Amino acid sequence: MSTTQPIHWKRQDTSRIPFWAYTDRAMYQRELDRIFYGAHWCYVGLAAEIPKLGDYKLSWVGERQVIMVRDHVHPSQRETDPGIRVIENRCAHRGARFCQQPHGNRRSFVCPYHQWAYKLNGDLGGLPFKEGVTEGDTVHGGMPPDFDLKAHGLTKLRVEVLHGMVFASFDHQVEPLRDYLGPRVMPWLDRIFQGRELTVLGYNRQRIPGNWKLMMENIKDPYHPGLLHTWFVTFGLWRADQKSRMVMDAQGRHAVMISRRNEGGGGAVTQGVSSYKANMTLHDDRLLDVVPEPWWTIPDPSDPRTTITPTVTMITLFPSLIVQQQVNSLSTRHIVPRGEGVFDFVWTHFGFTDDTPEMTRRRLRQANLFGPAGFVSADDGEVIEFSQDGFTQWNSDGRQQGETLCELGGREVEMTEHMVTETLIRGMYAYWRKVMDL
Repeated sequence: MSTTQPIHWKRQDTSRIPFWAYTDRAMYQRELDRIFYGAHWCYVGLAAEIPKLGDYKLSWVGERQVIMVRDHVHPSQRETDPGIRVIENRCAHRGARFCQQPHGNRRSFVCPYHQWAYKLNGDLGGLPFKEGVTEGDTVHGGMPPDFDLKAHGLTKLRVEVLHGMVFASFDHQVEPLRDYLGPRVMPWLDRIFQGRELTVLGYNRQRIPGNWKLMMENIKDPYHPGLLHTWFVTFGLWRADQKSRMVMDAQGRHAVMISRRNEGGGGAVTQGVSSYKANMTLHDDRLLDVVPEPWWTIPDPSDPRTTITPTVTMITLFPSLIVQQQVNSLSTRHIVPRGEGVFDFVWTHFGFTDDTPEMTRRRLRQANLFGPAGFVSADDGEVIEFSQDGFTQWNSDGRQQGETLCELGGREVEMTEHMVTETLIRGMYAYWRKVMDL
């Protein structure tokens, strides 16, 4: 719903987030226009999903459906052109969504309505009766003489491919992708992807009844994992006493939560934590069959004289992507907004082409912690729904009242060497508030 009163951000900082930020329909539309359709890079998929010429996959940028497709590349451009295009799935003639299958292979795209045919790069290749119909010496109909095929192609997005991840933007003036991500975040993406060829292991999809920003918050929030998730706190995958680091880019929009696993067991940090189950055991302990991988260890970006070996990195790339490394499990998580109070969440689990069969099985086995019914992630979807329900109750009469509290670790926005903080959430909303002109 939309509020009936003028919207104001009452505080100078972002340690309190008004409930209307999650529920106001007009505010959500402004988010689509300024963020998803504006000068931001949005994730659309992995290059490994479309390996052959003509392979395509449907994806989303905001609420607009797009096609990621493998196109021809001129031999002279192979060094600089990855051959991947992103075009909007909307016919330039009458606006129909012409591609219906979620993935496949095509030589061209043809709209079923009037059979306008488009090349893989989105150019209009031809259309029926462009020159009209000839009857004797008479030509009936046809397009006007000044009709130009080049002026009637599909909407093309700007595309950049980073380490096999495909990003797109409707704004062709958006800054280069590496600049957008920034030097603080790039080392953590390089650590996972650089020099490795990806292979797709599978997908999970779910629809979560909550505002899209709540999932960005969730993965920028180190406060909850050792409290909400029985799995994490009991088996030491994520606890508040772990060696950790919170990193964000210069604008606060992107972030990395970095941590090193504890072994199971209690300790002061688990006292009084209801999610900690001292007697909990596994029927199949292969779920915790963690094998360190050589690429885990890198020079510490904050002090290259030393090294760092995280077992967990959770990377949030605003506005639509989470890159997860949780021990041996790897995935991208794509956030697709569906309205002010609902979003789709698409998990793509991946590994590397040089993985052994044993490592592939290990990655798939550990992936059971995540996804809609994951032993860990099912909790997140549920509490996001609880949160959205709470916001809606407060705003049912259209009045602006109620706000969330993000003061753990103070009210400032700064990087930390611990996880007892909500600084990454404050950083994101400082950026969001600026883009939204609030």
